[in-house]
Amino acid sequence: MKKQRALLIIDMQIDFCPGGSLPVPKADLIIKPLNRYIAFFKSKKWPVVASRDWHPPITKHFKSSGGLWPEHCVARSKGAQFHPKLKLPSNVKIVSKGTTPIEDGYSAFDSRDQNKKKLSRLLKSLGVKEIFIGGLATDYCIRATALSAMKENFTVYFLKDASKGISAKTSQDAIKLMKEKGIEPIDFTKFRKITG
Repeated sequence: MKKQRALLIIDMQIDFCPGGSLPVPKADLIIKPLNRYIAFFKSKKWPVVASRDWHPPITKHFKSSGGLWPEHCVARSKGAQFHPKLKLPSNVKIVSKGTTPIEDGYSAFDSRDQNKKKLSRLLKSLGVKEIFIGGLATDYCIRATALSAMKENFTVYFLKDASKGISAKTSQDAIKLMKEKGIEPIDFTKFRKITG
């Protein structure tokens, strides 16, 4: 039996891209690689899941309420929309995180779909065993999501050519930690070898 695989795209939202309220440096450069992965998963009829920050206007996550971050990705705002050049398939599964005033929402495994189903349950209901993770940001939400996925007993790959971090140092530290936990960083060439 072939392994069911899922592509998990983390937080490719306008506010996290250049011109947004909390931009990750050069985040727009990974849109083309992500679209390449999306096209491949679409051709195989494998699930594509996109997570998004979906914060309320007032949340402990924001500096205005004692948190670390400037206001970003407020639910239903323009900045919370996915980047317009990201070619998400029509059947993409969208999961939202950080939706309450007390949630930070770093890991996509804390997110839920429109039916309130948590990501882990959603993936397992689709028969997914392997997850390929890319998007933003390597040193925060990707790291948290990948580590959560390991705890949920998925096989996890980090798409290093389709991810960006906030800083080089913290991204390197995140990748080192992921590798120590058994998460393999790969590019598209290695991905094709893995997926046959």
